[in-house]
Amino acid sequence: MSSTQETSGQAYWKANIRLVLIHLAVWAFVSYFCGIILRPVLSGIPVGGTDLGFWFAQQGSMIVFIVQIFVYTAQMNKLDRQFDVHED
Repeated sequence: MSSTQETSGQAYWKANIRLVLIHLAVWAFVSYFCGIILRPVLSGIPVGGTDLGFWFAQQGSMIVFIVQIFVYTAQMNKLDRQFDVHED
């Protein structure tokens, strides 16, 4: 493996880890912070017949997680093309 390929591989891996950490931070914020820690604060905001804190704990975190899967996939496809490691 040449030095240029190794440097490109390290940059690709660094960009991938940065994306993973951002998505983990969003997931943790929505799941733990909004669903558990902020639940008493969000309990006064009605959403679909319940309060926002309960919604985040029961449905919101799962919906955000599913959206994150699609966003991460799109971001990784873009990153693959940027570093010319795409499969198509």
